[in-house]
Amino acid sequence: MPVTEKRNTFTSGDRTIAVETFQPPGSAMHPAVLMLHGADGLSFNTRYRDGARGMAAAGYQVHLVHYLDRTGERRASFATLFQNFMPWMNTVQDALTFAADHPGADADRIGIVGISLGAALGLAVSSMDRRVKTLVSYFGPLPQGAIATTSHLPPTLVLHGSADPVVPVANAYAVEALLRRQNVPHEVKVYPGQGHGLRGAAEQDATQRALAFLRRYLAGTDTTPLPMGG
Repeated sequence: MPVTEKRNTFTSGDRTIAVETFQPPGSAMHPAVLMLHGADGLSFNTRYRDGARGMAAAGYQVHLVHYLDRTGERRASFATLFQNFMPWMNTVQDALTFAADHPGADADRIGIVGISLGAALGLAVSSMDRRVKTLVSYFGPLPQGAIATTSHLPPTLVLHGSADPVVPVANAYAVEALLRRQNVPHEVKVYPGQGHGLRGAAEQDATQRALAFLRRYLAGTDTTPLPMGG
């Protein structure tokens, strides 16, 4: 059976939030994953959707959350980024509730895959919401002011390019230091020469690492060693 796709909505802050749900084949309960796009909104929606389909085919119920609907933007503006960060966080938490209540989802196994701004939101929400069991962060900044002081992040995979001109790779190492202080299972993979966004073999490697990490820490079906070289 193929992956099925459906457009849904939920309410957050009196706003209607669109979410694209990618349902894996079969009638069993599946782990759920929130996919959080970057600041460019859905400019790269073809790639986001392809990634969501790939995760769904691997057995995850994936929800691509249009969180910018909360503030009525098509893409995040740097001028309003900081004032809107908290409303977007609230919307991600509402998306967790949507995912937990969605038919076919295992409410005890919810993860987040965030890209750039979406990764920052994933880090911030994961630090305060225990419903997030696993986090995959693609070239995201460390939102220091939004990380709960009593936080305990879930198992986290960080994927970053060494030549990222938008979110410098120092952010990946800062997240790594935080994860080490909290003694959280984690993997950090930095791709030499890659910028803000991974291409070619680096993108393929990142996809496989993300799926392996989700299998281990969200699905709980993989105890084989993770790829080397992180």
